[in-house]
Amino acid sequence: MIKIESSILIYRPLSEVFDFITSSAKDFEWQAGTLASGQVPDGAIGVGASFRSVGHLMGRRLEGTFEITEHEAHRRYGFKSLSGPLHLHTMYKLEFSDGGTWVDVSTQATAANVIQAEEHTIQKYMQKQLTEDLTTLKAVLESR
Repeated sequence: MIKIESSILIYRPLSEVFDFITSSAKDFEWQAGTLASGQVPDGAIGVGASFRSVGHLMGRRLEGTFEITEHEAHRRYGFKSLSGPLHLHTMYKLEFSDGGTWVDVSTQATAANVIQAEEHTIQKYMQKQLTEDLTTLKAVLESR
């Protein structure tokens, strides 16, 4: 099983950070591997809602559908994959801290049809990408 975690302090209001993270249509603005993403069907964001994402990981195109599993305004946001080559569950936890918003992210994933050595390589790549994505998120939100 792949497990990755990362955290960052973003000097923006908690509500602004939460609203930006939970808008799947904005994923491509801060997630390097995301080419397109959006809620299906359009509607309110909340537990049980779904979104689709098209992206790439290590040179391979990925398409997946995800279901929101947790949505506690300005506190927690989680989702799990319903389709795609990676079976994953991601959780964002946010809290106000030191004049900004502390964002903790954790992901657990299982890659279908890979051997242990490949899973280790995927984990290292995903950890690096998560750290870079959070740095981009911070830059995007703090420049507003």
